[in-house]
Amino acid sequence: MELSVNRENAYGRLDRFLRKQLRSVPLSEIYKLLRTGKVIVNGKIIRDPAYELEPGDSVRIDEDLSRYSRQTVSVRPVPLKLDIIYEDEDILALNKKAGIALHPGDRTKGTTLIHGLMFYGRQKGFTPHLVHRLDRDTSGVLLVAKNNRSARILSHMFRERLLDKEYIALVAGRLHGHGRIELPIDGLEAISEYEVLETFEEATLVRVILHTGRTHQIRRHFAALGNPVVGDTMYGNRNVNRQFRETYGLRRQFLHCIRISFMHPSKPEKVILKAPLPKELEAVLERLRA
Repeated sequence: MELSVNRENAYGRLDRFLRKQLRSVPLSEIYKLLRTGKVIVNGKIIRDPAYELEPGDSVRIDEDLSRYSRQTVSVRPVPLKLDIIYEDEDILALNKKAGIALHPGDRTKGTTLIHGLMFYGRQKGFTPHLVHRLDRDTSGVLLVAKNNRSARILSHMFRERLLDKEYIALVAGRLHGHGRIELPIDGLEAISEYEVLETFEEATLVRVILHTGRTHQIRRHFAALGNPVVGDTMYGNRNVNRQFRETYGLRRQFLHCIRISFMHPSKPEKVILKAPLPKELEAVLERLRA
């Protein structure tokens, strides 16, 4: 497991950072990881719990922590309508809606997607494991493992870039053709490729392929280009967001995971999961084309 330290999660001491990031792991286990040299910071084994972290540091845990399911700790199953696009004995794939968080957090109250997954899993006899993330206001394909083995394999695939992840985004301003963005995020390599699908007077529709999976990667990369994702309240342009809200009725960020493809963890076959662009985003495009 690799964790990146940034301005939002830099808590100073290494043990405090690990406690925040590994909420499901018992405190005794965290200190055991430190004592036994399983915590590596910037390529160096660190055993001192008081080691001071800085934004940009990379923290690696050389231990399989999948037996500690963050998603199952202190989460009460709650009925929630799930848009299931694929399911077998190992995998569950959802078309996630914008506006719902994946799991509880310091800033997230109320029902989250993992509450609904826990309820569904209890009904079907499995424990859900989230193996990747989509931001609260990003929609599209979300992959869930239904057992520990699949969780380990799929997590490895995401970590080693063995899956293809395709997004659709509307970004402010004009872009042309295709491009490759190689800008480190939090001191770590981050690579995004994009292809222009359609241009409008004030925005560009792009297909984005992620070669890495850093936090807010698409949003941060296009903001760095000067073409932020339309509707992005963190990295976006406030005036552009207001214009699209008032003129086109866009009340979320225009970012959608349209496809994930990978080799099945248990079968010699390729799985291609797709989620169509939501109606509210299609409506914005129709107004832009009018």
